[in-house]
Amino acid sequence: MVQPYAWGSRTAIAELQGRQVPSPEPEAELWMGAHPSAPSVVERPDGRTTLEAVIAADPAGELGAECVEKFGGRLPFLLKVLAAEKALSIQVHPSRKQAEAGFAEENARGLAAGAAGRNYVDDWPKPEMLFALTRFEMLAGMRSAADAGELFAALAVPELTRIAAELTAGSAENSSAALTRALATLLSWPLAQRSALIAAVVEACERLAIGGGPYSAACAATVRIAGDHPGDMGIVASLLLRHVVLTPGQAVFMRAGGLHAYLHGTGIELMANSDNVVRAGLTGKHIDIPELLKLTDPSIGLPLIEGQDLGNGVAVYESPAPEFRLYRAELGAAAVALPADGPRLVLCVAGSVSLTSADGAALKTARGESCFLSAADGQVRAAGPGVIFIATTGIDE
Repeated sequence: MVQPYAWGSRTAIAELQGRQVPSPEPEAELWMGAHPSAPSVVERPDGRTTLEAVIAADPAGELGAECVEKFGGRLPFLLKVLAAEKALSIQVHPSRKQAEAGFAEENARGLAAGAAGRNYVDDWPKPEMLFALTRFEMLAGMRSAADAGELFAALAVPELTRIAAELTAGSAENSSAALTRALATLLSWPLAQRSALIAAVVEACERLAIGGGPYSAACAATVRIAGDHPGDMGIVASLLLRHVVLTPGQAVFMRAGGLHAYLHGTGIELMANSDNVVRAGLTGKHIDIPELLKLTDPSIGLPLIEGQDLGNGVAVYESPAPEFRLYRAELGAAAVALPADGPRLVLCVAGSVSLTSADGAALKTARGESCFLSAADGQVRAAGPGVIFIATTGIDE
């Protein structure tokens, strides 16, 4: 299912699926999975239904006994194509314990399932991995207090002098605490003084962006963010985060508690089967600064994930998350056995790929198409030429 969020691209997903370009409206995410809010439609012999309904009717048969034992009757991962034309919100995701507590608390307060003021739409964590299909620009993880202090000092904005000094002092004391204080101060800046501060910071970033120094790329990104979200304090707060640019083929893992914002590019996103997002800015959606500060862990970095070559054109991208694992397979005409034998989601991004299950059932997927392979399908063989991504559980095989 395509999610038409305002920050999305009008070309990337439509082009992938072979539809008219540009699309009538922005298309931000293509969801493949069984999340209750947007389950995928599947074709079965008796007609069309949703993947959520298929799994609910036979969890053990579709997911396998081991998956059901570990995660209950729920597909534990959600696969997406993410296409960002504008900056997304500054956000953080909860751990399992935090999600369970937050979801229960909001339910106890009587917040409706679709209420705008909800932070927790389910009780699952949301660690996530992103594989860059194009150049992908993001803010991910917080800078060290020393680095943030140097950047804020370089801005030479008088209103930020105290924050710069506190960050520098905090680097020798407690970097995480100093960063949390700086983030809280910026996000709670007096409303009447925000416009002047934002204008001064953007002007300073324009100056540093053309100077060629260590912060030129980050400051150039901040100027672009200001164009996407004028007047938002997230513009200033974004400078506390690390500026990262992935090249096609690179992947990163963002664990719970890691503050981040995706800025521009198209990628494959794989996460636990959750839509829990707590936001701080750069959005018109619900913002909850106290909850975000409670969840954010400034010490979390952004580990790059290197693909491990498994042979036959297949690479695996591992992460610490038990809910998911990602494979990329570049296939030729000769059929090869695909890895993993539990529940799998397969997305074709180039060419076309023929899939054959252990019992001889066959399916062909073309570029932009996806399918679900159940545990009952067993080992699947695939032949191209084509390129596919395979999402499965992180359970050791």
